[in-house]
Amino acid sequence: MDPDCAICHAPATLACDCEAKGLEVAVRQAEARMMQSIYNDIRSWVRAHAQDYILEYFRLLTERRKTAHTAHLDRITAHAYHYYHAPPHPNEISAAQAQLKRGIDEDWQASVQRYPEVLEYFYSLVELTLPDDNEAAVKDPPLSALSGSRKAGRRGGGSGTVASGPSLAHHEREMREIPLPRRTPPPLEPLRERRTPAPRERRASYRPPPPPQSQYFPSY
Repeated sequence: MDPDCAICHAPATLACDCEAKGLEVAVRQAEARMMQSIYNDIRSWVRAHAQDYILEYFRLLTERRKTAHTAHLDRITAHAYHYYHAPPHPNEISAAQAQLKRGIDEDWQASVQRYPEVLEYFYSLVELTLPDDNEAAVKDPPLSALSGSRKAGRRGGGSGTVASGPSLAHHEREMREIPLPRRTPPPLEPLRERRTPAPRERRASYRPPPPPQSQYFPSY
């Protein structure tokens, strides 16, 4: 004998969808309560590492451009003294400075445009694992069958984890070979202290849903 609907009390023969809809609402509410902090940790970790990568990528591009600019100034200076025994004309210096500024703007634009692939790369390094179905905490959860109340807090020491991916230090040398590949770029170890630590160990979850602190940086 099938029980009546626990929500609208309609007979089971009517096959109403009240309980299915109620379960969906309860799942969303429980996920928001238990998983939002994990999502926030992952988002902060990914954002910080992506910003570090983009800033370092931009620094390497601008260093190369500034080196080329210095060499250009040396050439026009040597040319002016060789033929005119005088420093370069101010217009030549101004033109070289303007060219450098345009180049730096282009470098910053090219760096910022890499955010989507860099963010996806760091999100792909996050590992989410679920406990085995045969674990005791899964097969016999610490819940009271009579009252429905929880008898114990969140279990500790289980296999469900949220952790960052493997070490990225070995990719640093590849990063210095510009231009970098356009898919899944090898991230860099930053030259400064990380602003955001890697996510803490937590219990299992679903995969989370799917930049520098600089005055030039657009909002993401």
